[in-house]
Amino acid sequence: MRTGSRGRAGPPIVGLFPYHGDNGRRHDMPDQASGQASDRTVDGVADRTADGAADPTVDGATDRTAGGVSEQTVDGATDRTAGGVSEQTADGVDGGPEAGPPPAVRVEGLWKRFGEQVAVAGVDLTLPTGRFIGLVGPNGAGKTTTLSMITGLLRPDQGRIEVAGHDVWKDPVEVKARIGVLPEGLRLFERLSGGELLAYTGRLRGLPGQEVDKRAAQLLDVLDLAGARHKLVVDYSTGMRKKIGLAAALLHNPQVLFLDEPFEGVDPVSAQTIRGVLERYTASGATVVFSSHVMELVESLCDWVAVMAAGRIRAHGPLSEVRGAAGSLQDAFLELVGAHGRDTGDALDWLGGGAR
Repeated sequence: MRTGSRGRAGPPIVGLFPYHGDNGRRHDMPDQASGQASDRTVDGVADRTADGAADPTVDGATDRTAGGVSEQTVDGATDRTAGGVSEQTADGVDGGPEAGPPPAVRVEGLWKRFGEQVAVAGVDLTLPTGRFIGLVGPNGAGKTTTLSMITGLLRPDQGRIEVAGHDVWKDPVEVKARIGVLPEGLRLFERLSGGELLAYTGRLRGLPGQEVDKRAAQLLDVLDLAGARHKLVVDYSTGMRKKIGLAAALLHNPQVLFLDEPFEGVDPVSAQTIRGVLERYTASGATVVFSSHVMELVESLCDWVAVMAAGRIRAHGPLSEVRGAAGSLQDAFLELVGAHGRDTGDALDWLGGGAR
């Protein structure tokens, strides 16, 4: 859960919109007791105790209680309660109150082919929550294909994808409620104005009309689009299109924001504006995942990176670890993809401004 920006001043935009997971639904656990005996049934599994001792087994689930200490085991998961303190473990993961949130993204065995060409070849990747993450690689590395599969825009040939703890293909509605996407080759409703586009997007997301108007006005103001609110999107410049697309992706306050080459074709002023909004967004505890082939940009923005080449992940982790002893991310990247020592065109001695 995000409650707002941490330690940041400035106009309230991202992080102002509190995230109420599961649409604010409460999950109450009924518990009935009568005397010294209780009979609880959850999902068809009965748990009966009498006189403080019980040892029932249902479908491999065992619940033992003795001396006030309860131990329940289901498929290798253990839940111990003693003195009112509960501890649950499953596969070595502590499920107690100190357990952290699920990773922003978990990808296992991801494959995608287009005919004979393998675009993504068995990618395994876990992206942490609350970080500014760069997915870097040369053109044709598989970045766009990978992001398209993660966001549910393209079905993989093989593999499993989770976003914010939900399976992308088994639970698509929950995933789409938690993500914002600014894809490459952005297509917008060009016969709508910028304000109309945001109003339409907000209502599709199920936001109340007043809330949509408030958030849209704030985003347009911060992204320097307030003066173009009533201008048709067809008349927007490339930078303006990127900014209105970003506003639409942020409007519902997603947990994870995916951006494919968000700074491509954007002027320096618009790029600086976008950068400021994204930095504020991650400071609120949200996650940004963006792809780029510009190493200097990634190095200046990100604190966690994944390097991709030829459809595979070559390295991933905190920026300092991936960079290692190399002088820059660019140098580390060239080593990882085997690009050091390539021909720099020395044979083209006929190039130049001299006589012909």
